[in-house]
Amino acid sequence: MRLVENAAARGEFTLIVPPVNFTVRGIYGTTEKEVTKFDNYVERMIALPDGTDSSQATTAVVIEPDGTVRHVPTRIVTLHGKAYAKVFSLSNSTYAVIRHPITFNDVIAQWAKDAVDDLGSRMVVSGDVNSLFHPDHDITRAEFAAILVQGLGLKADNAAESLFPDVKPDAWYSGAVPTAHTYHLINGFGDGTFRPADNITREQAMAIIANAMNLTGLKDQLLSSQAEDELLKSFVDENNISVWARDGIAAAIQAGIVSGRGGKELAPKAFITRAEAAVMVQKLLRESQLIE
Repeated sequence: MRLVENAAARGEFTLIVPPVNFTVRGIYGTTEKEVTKFDNYVERMIALPDGTDSSQATTAVVIEPDGTVRHVPTRIVTLHGKAYAKVFSLSNSTYAVIRHPITFNDVIAQWAKDAVDDLGSRMVVSGDVNSLFHPDHDITRAEFAAILVQGLGLKADNAAESLFPDVKPDAWYSGAVPTAHTYHLINGFGDGTFRPADNITREQAMAIIANAMNLTGLKDQLLSSQAEDELLKSFVDENNISVWARDGIAAAIQAGIVSGRGGKELAPKAFITRAEAAVMVQKLLRESQLIE
C-alpha cells in the first residue's frame, strides 16, 4: 500500500479506490485451496466512493508485491445509481482504481487519437520522454506482443524461459514474448526464431489478434469458415494472403477489429504502424466487452 501511495504522490496517477484484494478458494470437504489462475476472464466489481465523478476513473490496475502496477481491462458501469469499476482478470490479484489521463503531443489524426490516448491512459502504451508516441513509425513484432500482453492485462513473466533462441533473457521484451507464447497468442517461424526486431506485417498482426480473440471469447461469436472464404474474396489482393493467415484475417475482419485499406485491399504483407497497432488492440478489447 505504501509503495502505491508513493507512486500516486509522485504524480504517476491518482488513486480513486485504494487497494482491494480478491481471492478465490475452492473447498472440498476439509481441503481448501486457492485458485490463482483462470482459463477465462473473471469479473470483479469494485465500488467507487460515493460522490465520485465516474468519468474521472481511467482504469483498474493490478498491484504487484513490489508495488509496481499494471493495467487490467476495466469498464466503469452504473448499477442502481451507483458507479462501479468492473474488472476483468485471469488471476487473483490486488487491485486499485486510478485516474491517469494521458495525451500524446504528436497524435493528431482523429482516427487514431482516441485509441492511442485511451491505451496510454490505461498504461498499455507509452511514449518517449517528450510525451511523443511516434504514431507513424512501424512497430516490431516484440513491441506488438508487448502491447497486446499489457492490453489483455496479462502479467509478463520475466523469469520464464523463452522457447525462442533470439529472445534473450536481458531483452526488454524477455517477459512479454514468452507470456504471449504461453497464452497461445504468438508463434515463431519455421526455423524456431521469433525475430523480435522485425517489423510486423498486417497479416501477422491479424493472426495474433485472432489468437487473442480465443482468449477473450470473441472468436466463438463468429461465422462459419465458409462465410470466411466469401469474406476474403471481396478483397482484390486476396491471393496475397499467406495460407496460415487466412483464418485469422477473416476472424479479425468479421469481428470489426480491422478493415481493408481503401475498402478493397487487405495489404497483408504491408507493415503496420504504432498507431494502427493501438487501434487494433483497443478494438479487440472493446469488441470483447472488456473496456467501454
